[in-house]
Amino acid sequence: MGTVNIGTAPDSWGVWYADDPQQTPWTRFLDEVAAAGYTRIELGPYGYLPTDPVRLKDELDRHGLTMTAGTTFEQLHRPDGWESTWRDVARTAELTAAMGAKHLVVMPSMWRGDDGEAVEERLDHEGQARHGRAVTELGRRLAEEFGLQTQYHPHADGHVDTQDTVERLLEETDGEYVNLCLDTGHISYCGGDNLELIQKYPDRIGYVHLKQVDPEVLAEVDGLSFDEAVRRGVMCEPPNGVPELPPVLAALAALDVDVFAIVEQDMYPCAPDVPLPIAERTLAYLRSHGGGESR
Repeated sequence: MGTVNIGTAPDSWGVWYADDPQQTPWTRFLDEVAAAGYTRIELGPYGYLPTDPVRLKDELDRHGLTMTAGTTFEQLHRPDGWESTWRDVARTAELTAAMGAKHLVVMPSMWRGDDGEAVEERLDHEGQARHGRAVTELGRRLAEEFGLQTQYHPHADGHVDTQDTVERLLEETDGEYVNLCLDTGHISYCGGDNLELIQKYPDRIGYVHLKQVDPEVLAEVDGLSFDEAVRRGVMCEPPNGVPELPPVLAALAALDVDVFAIVEQDMYPCAPDVPLPIAERTLAYLRSHGGGESR
């Protein structure tokens, strides 16, 4: 049996942006992560945590934390998207690698805007194939230049969101360089089946984000943007939503490989005293259902 190694991320403290007055200050985030009992974190949006690698490593060490991955977006579905994508990805990858992490979580551009209206056309079959080839090349470059494994993260309202687009991406990418960051919340939000994805693509599950969707809120936000749905509380504290996490944890452990599973409850924006108690309860819940010790 493999070990599902639990961690957390700035997202679970209401952090979506590098700098936003509505967000938890990064110093408080690190203090509270450690206080909650976690020992692993993601980088979050580039610029939220210190970008000087010496300072960041010192802060992580001081809090007893290690970094599992960086996170970034790509625009590789656009014919001219390579240069802007690489500029943003490379700086995140450099800092991630400097922290000793081995993974980079890469997310798609959005086809829907915050107002709920489409801002780009969905990719057709040919566009998905071109996108997959470009993502594979990104993964190859990241492995070659930074020693990082690309974990592709489907995102609601993004060009890879529903289960059919996730499966198309896996078919169009090379597993040597690109695997799946299974985000249980985004998959469920878009009507997918997390357990089916684990069963169909056991060799492509490289990394996991654990989150749940409130089905009652989800039923009320059809046609709205993901950002607006989050503001209405669509992502909820386990075990109050879907998918059920114990079967997911069991299926991941049965893969017989060690995998990072990072708690990511989207809460932007949230009051400053909200995240810590949720983080403590969530860690206790996941540990009681097979999640590996954070230490």
